[in-house]
Amino acid sequence: MKRILSFIAAVMLLVSGAQAQQKELVDYVNPYIGNISHLLVPTFATIQLPNSLMRVYPARNDYTTELVNGLPVVVTNHRERSAFSFSPTQDANLKSVMPVNWDNEVVTPYSMDIEMADNTMRAQLAVSHLSAIYDISFYEADKDAYLIITSGKGELKVENGAVKGYQDIWGSANMYICAETDVQPVEIGILENGKIKAATKTKKAKDVSIAMRFPKGTKKVSLRYGISLINANQAEANLHREQGDKFDRVAIEQAGRKEWNETLANIKVDGGTEDEKVVLYTSYYRTFERPVCLSEDGRYFSAFDQKVHEDGGTPFYTDDWIWDTYRAAHPLRALIQPWKEEDIIESYLRMAEQMGTKWMPTFPEMTGDTRRMNSNHGVAMVADAVQKGLKVDVERGYEYCKKGITEKTLAPWCGKKRGYIDDYYWEHGYIPALRPGEPETDPNVSNFEKRQPIAVTLGTAYDTWCLSVLADKLGKSDEAKYFFDFSHNYRTVYNAETAFFHPKDNQDKFLENFDYTRGGGIGARDAYDENNGWTYRWDVQHNFADLIKLMGGREQLRKNLDQTFAEPMGDGKREFYTQLPDQTGNIGQFTMANEPSLHIPYIYNYAGAPWKTQKRIRQCLKTWFRNDVMGIPGDEDGGGLTSFVVFSSLGFYPVTPGMPIYNIGSPLFSNIRVQLPNGKVFQIIANNCSEENKYIQSATLNGQNWDKPWFSHDDIKNGAVLILEMGKHPNKSWGAAPEMAPPSADRP
Repeated sequence: MKRILSFIAAVMLLVSGAQAQQKELVDYVNPYIGNISHLLVPTFATIQLPNSLMRVYPARNDYTTELVNGLPVVVTNHRERSAFSFSPTQDANLKSVMPVNWDNEVVTPYSMDIEMADNTMRAQLAVSHLSAIYDISFYEADKDAYLIITSGKGELKVENGAVKGYQDIWGSANMYICAETDVQPVEIGILENGKIKAATKTKKAKDVSIAMRFPKGTKKVSLRYGISLINANQAEANLHREQGDKFDRVAIEQAGRKEWNETLANIKVDGGTEDEKVVLYTSYYRTFERPVCLSEDGRYFSAFDQKVHEDGGTPFYTDDWIWDTYRAAHPLRALIQPWKEEDIIESYLRMAEQMGTKWMPTFPEMTGDTRRMNSNHGVAMVADAVQKGLKVDVERGYEYCKKGITEKTLAPWCGKKRGYIDDYYWEHGYIPALRPGEPETDPNVSNFEKRQPIAVTLGTAYDTWCLSVLADKLGKSDEAKYFFDFSHNYRTVYNAETAFFHPKDNQDKFLENFDYTRGGGIGARDAYDENNGWTYRWDVQHNFADLIKLMGGREQLRKNLDQTFAEPMGDGKREFYTQLPDQTGNIGQFTMANEPSLHIPYIYNYAGAPWKTQKRIRQCLKTWFRNDVMGIPGDEDGGGLTSFVVFSSLGFYPVTPGMPIYNIGSPLFSNIRVQLPNGKVFQIIANNCSEENKYIQSATLNGQNWDKPWFSHDDIKNGAVLILEMGKHPNKSWGAAPEMAPPSADRP
């Protein structure tokens, strides 16, 4: 008996080992992480190949939504809008969209499998770059089967058995479709008042539908479709180019799985827990949701001039909220996929030209540049790429970024020419705040978004520093000095008595009795933006050396930083989050949920306490990024938060895009290999790394003792090995000497 049990145990061990070997990188991706939000917008279980226009997620508000609104076709704006809908049904009471309950759903980055309508139907989806295919199974053999294709605002028609048409996207672009089925319907036509009409072309309207009826006993219908922003014939060409003449969902699924495995293989890790690997690879997958490639067989439609262009071999990308993504998503791509980052930047330079203003875009979407948020951080994306040696047209980049900053208004959420607050800024060095009760006089300022005077002043200080970097690259020494001087404008709103950045009126006086926790109204927009004064106290990401001086030295800055993580909300959560709904994921006044905070845990590296950076990074990752449906603390803006997770899990982070350095944190894994584009590898070995052993005791880089809590892009771009000796208790002297601090604008 003992021999039999031993044999069974050995077999089970072999089986479990084989299963572990079969697990591929894409199997670590859990698209459901964060599908229930803490307060605002959840993540969505996105099905998409990396940076592809074909992007889909279940048609519901979040994971707890009881009904899905049919089957999704294509997302036209990250997390906000979609075009078209497919509704399979065996209910003869037909409507444009047939909401049904759902069950047994499985989503991977490249596929979806879902049962609907009390498990009476099943839909299996696989996606390619510009096309997708559904296999739809109908389980009730005694009922007719229907498929309804709906455009939310547009036209549809039946042509040679295919459904073609478009949906209007905010009046700036059309998404076109060509859909085909492998089974010929017995009835097809316009859906009107619940009935299928013989007519085969809808009129331009809202919620227009083509319905198909299949006879009783139909068990499965395959529906495949192509999409295009050019026209319906191009959608048909895209479909046939990618899928040929076959309705083969399995082949499309296998190709998608292969592409994701190859993409995720740029990062490989050993050690850590299974959950940590899931969070890492899921976070990495999220960074490929945006921007999306619009090129269709060498052509693309641009909403920036409403024209179709030849791409000349350089793919055209859009749908990128740069305010969120410049901080870590763009630097991650610049490190691992620089050729793609080069194409993205070239796309944005083309947009500036197509708009006619030559203003660098800030929120490029399929509908044009929506100019959301504040500041003009496209310049950071360009400066960072240039500093890291990417192939960028520096002349055009500098010109368009400069125009976007100096000619366009600095008023948040506005794309108009400069006005009163801009003239004031360029003369006085800060955006003036309104005194309580003072009416707004600048028509460029939004009634809701307000002036955001501190956020805009600090953000523009950073942007002008980035401009100075580009001007210096071009040998424009006078302009470099001019913008470098402007990059110190955060000093104009620094209150030395409180050590906070404090809103000032147009008489150069600080607003009286201002509360840094609760001041500024909804979202603190009368002073800051989405976050309060405790967050913007640290929004000088290009010049911490100078911030240390302003605060009275390294020790005092450390105390102020410690207090950020210790300071209570001051009110109950309900009151706090009613005013500041973006500032979730709190550790004291620090928020892990919003992008302006991402660099804050790394500031200790500049102030002689790298061990505190190591402690905070581990605390943030463990507390707020988990393998569950609430495992993201705030809005995940297409890589905005998750690129922080990728970098920080690997043990380093780009605090200052435009300055080609990385701050060292505390890696989660014992062996990390980052594949660089030239065939080289950047390897991080963290000996004795564990949940407890989070503190760096000593380090070497390429065999040399390394006492700096940072390294440069040049140090690793041709391959490198960073070895960290980890321990349970901090080595408070490692990296603490003033001369070991990371560079700043005033301390190269």
